[in-house]
Amino acid sequence: MNAPAGEVPVLYADDALAVVDKPAGVAMHDSRLTGGESDFLVDRLRAQFGRPVFLAHRLDRATSGCVLVAFDRASAAALGEQLMSREVDKQYLAVCRGWPEPAFVVDHPLDGGPGKPQKKPAVTEFVRLATLELPVPAGAFPTSRYALLRARPTTGRFRQIRRHLKHASHHLIGDTSHGDGRHNRTFRALGIHRMLLHAEALAFRHPGDGGRLRIEAPPTGEFARALALFEAGGA
Repeated sequence: MNAPAGEVPVLYADDALAVVDKPAGVAMHDSRLTGGESDFLVDRLRAQFGRPVFLAHRLDRATSGCVLVAFDRASAAALGEQLMSREVDKQYLAVCRGWPEPAFVVDHPLDGGPGKPQKKPAVTEFVRLATLELPVPAGAFPTSRYALLRARPTTGRFRQIRRHLKHASHHLIGDTSHGDGRHNRTFRALGIHRMLLHAEALAFRHPGDGGRLRIEAPPTGEFARALALFEAGGA
């Protein structure tokens, strides 16, 4: 759904909640990681909707796609319970280095980020959707290989998909914290400067009538350009 310049695209909205398409590069809210920034998604949405907005979950600043918000505390609490009980199906698209198995699971505990050293269980399911080989040398290899993945995190830990891909040695492209700089530079040379992680779909029960909703956010911009590489030369 197109939005006026400066507005966040709205994928679905009613009196209780909305799902919006967060742009890459916008932080969700102020925190110790934002370094004095003043542009936050929650502030944009409060101005855009003209009412209180409660974040039901969060995405990393560099990640784009579906974000679920509530307009009242009761709806926010009901959605929070679904997230805690793992009833919400979160589906992501990711581009990684290498060609992993057609389907694999990373079951690797993660800490909670800065100031939260305790490790907790973390599980992410991956499916390989397409592969790509570029004529760019990578170390001792004459070409560089990449894969388009669909990721489903069954837990919600700090930077879970990014860190799980690093653990599996299939680093996320464009990730400057947990990725591989050589492969990030290959994509920057192709005009793709963003981290290639996109929250493409959310499925959950409406806190009002209990009906199941599934909302999708098609990739756009530089992520769509990356997908076109796989369509042109993938398998």
